[in-house]
Amino acid sequence: MGYTAGSDRRFLFLQGPHGPFFNRLGKMLRTAGAQVWRVGFNAGDRAFWFHSDSYISYEEPQGNWAARFDEIIKDKDITDLVLYGDTRFIHATAVKRAKAAGLTVHVFEEGYLRPYWVTYERDGTNGHSRLMDMDVKSMRKTLANTEIITPEAPSHWGDMRQHVFYGALYHWFVMFRNGTYRNFKAHRELGVVAEFKLYLRRLLLMPAHWASRAFSTMRIKRGGYPYHLVLLQLEHDSSFQAHSPFAKMSEFLDVVIEGFAKGASTHHHLVFKAHPLETGRAGLRKLVAEIAREYGVSGRVHYVRGGKLAQLLDHTRSAVTVNSTAAQQVLRRGIPLKVFGDAVFAKPEFVSTLPLPEFFSQPSRPDVRAYKEYRQYLLETSQIAGGFYSARGRDQLMRLVVDMVLAPQDPYEALETGNAAPRQQLRVVN
Repeated sequence: MGYTAGSDRRFLFLQGPHGPFFNRLGKMLRTAGAQVWRVGFNAGDRAFWFHSDSYISYEEPQGNWAARFDEIIKDKDITDLVLYGDTRFIHATAVKRAKAAGLTVHVFEEGYLRPYWVTYERDGTNGHSRLMDMDVKSMRKTLANTEIITPEAPSHWGDMRQHVFYGALYHWFVMFRNGTYRNFKAHRELGVVAEFKLYLRRLLLMPAHWASRAFSTMRIKRGGYPYHLVLLQLEHDSSFQAHSPFAKMSEFLDVVIEGFAKGASTHHHLVFKAHPLETGRAGLRKLVAEIAREYGVSGRVHYVRGGKLAQLLDHTRSAVTVNSTAAQQVLRRGIPLKVFGDAVFAKPEFVSTLPLPEFFSQPSRPDVRAYKEYRQYLLETSQIAGGFYSARGRDQLMRLVVDMVLAPQDPYEALETGNAAPRQQLRVVN
């Protein structure tokens, strides 16, 4: 795979995933000869960037950010912008202005094929991804000359404990060391103190939550009834907020339970599975119970805290989600799927177009052969083996990601022109 020499590149990093990944990526880009700067918006950003000479502190009001961004890219003669997610205000503003200025925009996200991959794309991810405009036919054509073995995804999140730990540590710095960053405004509605408390609570209660979900899962598996599975997301997740028709999770819960009450057979049940990182901020268990009572289906609706999705997928009749990437495990198993939001996997071959009551009544299976081709395409392009949060995951990720960032073509163009980097076989990264 050809790549542009690092000496010709000047990178500007904005906010990254919690933890040291962005610092390590910047360090390796400097080793490759590039110049690297980082803009920090709070003490959490500063704590995980260990190269003080390249750190730019932004302490002004949010309204000044667009003008300041323009100044920085002009002053440093920036060629590339690097960020994690593209929907928070500071990132959306920067991406728009970077594109106008002709910069290359590198966007990282959690893996579309979680848990043991991360996503790397250019210009945008999720609803802004180039995948949104691609069809399976074109992917099949691109893959025609490749002969690869695609690894199967494990059934559990690879580095959730580290993810929660770094989240709690990041918010601790913002709470107690923010100093001059008085104008910092979090991109989520919940305050920093509340975020920290929820992360810490989640960390401390992990053993109790494990016992709770193990009991709930066992009860459902031994219930002897047909059930439909609902894959919940974090309400503050960018995919839910920016790429779905719902403003609040309660709206989605109401739509799903109403559709179940109207369309599902009376001996069927409905199981809501929480996101593995759900902290309880939205009170989902209580909301599910209240809405189920309103529609007269209380005895047939269940809630499970996080945990392994595979155990519940083994027996489900169908699955429903807004646009959770966990739906890819559903499709890999050939289980009928209904989605409500924009998603890179929401192709006509895979997801149902039926109204929800009809879907619960008679769900139709996805085209599994077409999905396998789609999945293979992702593993050869935007999905990189490794993880942001565990040390082993970062080790694995760094072996490939720097060359991809330096490459003149984005991952999709590289595969189409025969310049894609050889891919690693997947290794577990706990």
